[in-house]
Amino acid sequence: MKIRKFLRILLLLIGISLFTVPWAQAEEPITIGCPLALDYLYGWDAERGVNLAVEEINAQGGVDINGEKRPFEVVAMDTRDLAPGVPVSESLMTVEKLILQKNADFLIGGPVRSEAAIATMPLLTKYKTISILTTGSLSPKIHQRVKDNYDKFKYQFRIHGEAKQLVKECMDCLMQIHDKYELNRLFVMAQDVEHARKGGEILGKVAGKKGWKMTGMETYPTGTGDFSQGLLKVKKTNAEVISLWMDMPESSILLKQWYDLKIPALPFGSTLCAAEQPGFWEATDGKGEYCLCNVVNAGNAPSNATPWTMDFYNAYKEKWDVAPEGLGTSSSYMAVYVLTDAIERAGTIETDKVIKALEKTDMMGVYGRIRFDPNSHQVIPSNDPKEGAVGSIVQWQDGKRVVVYPKSIAQGEIKLPPWMKE
Repeated sequence: MKIRKFLRILLLLIGISLFTVPWAQAEEPITIGCPLALDYLYGWDAERGVNLAVEEINAQGGVDINGEKRPFEVVAMDTRDLAPGVPVSESLMTVEKLILQKNADFLIGGPVRSEAAIATMPLLTKYKTISILTTGSLSPKIHQRVKDNYDKFKYQFRIHGEAKQLVKECMDCLMQIHDKYELNRLFVMAQDVEHARKGGEILGKVAGKKGWKMTGMETYPTGTGDFSQGLLKVKKTNAEVISLWMDMPESSILLKQWYDLKIPALPFGSTLCAAEQPGFWEATDGKGEYCLCNVVNAGNAPSNATPWTMDFYNAYKEKWDVAPEGLGTSSSYMAVYVLTDAIERAGTIETDKVIKALEKTDMMGVYGRIRFDPNSHQVIPSNDPKEGAVGSIVQWQDGKRVVVYPKSIAQGEIKLPPWMKE
């Protein structure tokens, strides 16, 4: 009798514990898969941005789906798509593993390389999985494919700027330089990847229509470690601005050589990952001063674009012990909040309903008003944070990244190196 009584009490206690122990009550998590080049800036900063947002949202109980709170779970896997010589197929396998083996409900992040992101789009269709690109992947082909074949590629969204928008921003900034300093000779140095080559070519053509003369263009394989011959061509052709399109870390070598050779042309990174990072000053021993670079979205450098901007900036710095690091940081953070908003409005994680909710997104964020073009699923840009997603071009001045464009959020003005003034 004592044994039976003991067993009844034990079963009663177990039954009570199932309703009181936190892990037993936890709702099934919503899994975010992050296919990213984790050994490179545009990969690790995106992962950090996603994790920061997830931590904040989960601390509030998670995503509210019709009164039921569900937490996010993040699974990041390395696509290696920024590494030299790695085939696109490796990125595709990574995406497929996230969907099939890790049961990702949504994808946020990459692939980072445009070629890999484009190749991934049929997989999204096959598995009916929503992806929000937040880093790298600048090719206009991505949102153009959605627009041209919506029913097939409607699963793809992009929440950050793309190559054509970057060209427009860079051209606007070039005209500011032209108007202030009367410079009008441009030389392009680009990494030998699609978005960089195309971006440099497009910028050259657009600049030509605005009174600029393109004095030359050089392309470099990923991993190149010597740019001196190209820099000497810049000097020989009397170029006054160098347009740099590179997402390889070796681009910091280029800036050191530019400084040592005292090339009389202002370096302007349309995409230049090395110069985006807070550690660039130390990495170049201060030789990167005066370099301009487009960090794509506000929040990746300090500004007062919106009330969210510095809150995000400071939270990121506190958590990771480094300031937001460049393209992919603020956009990856915002993608989680935008997805949360869409799921809560849809009242489900069912794919088609979340797609429709994402298309109706209209919220203020770190870098301005976030809305998507419902036909192409590209974030709508603007120079006014009240109207759209705002970019940021910074210049290194006295060891700091100073936002100099657009004027609506600028924290300073563009300066020339002293040897150009001479």
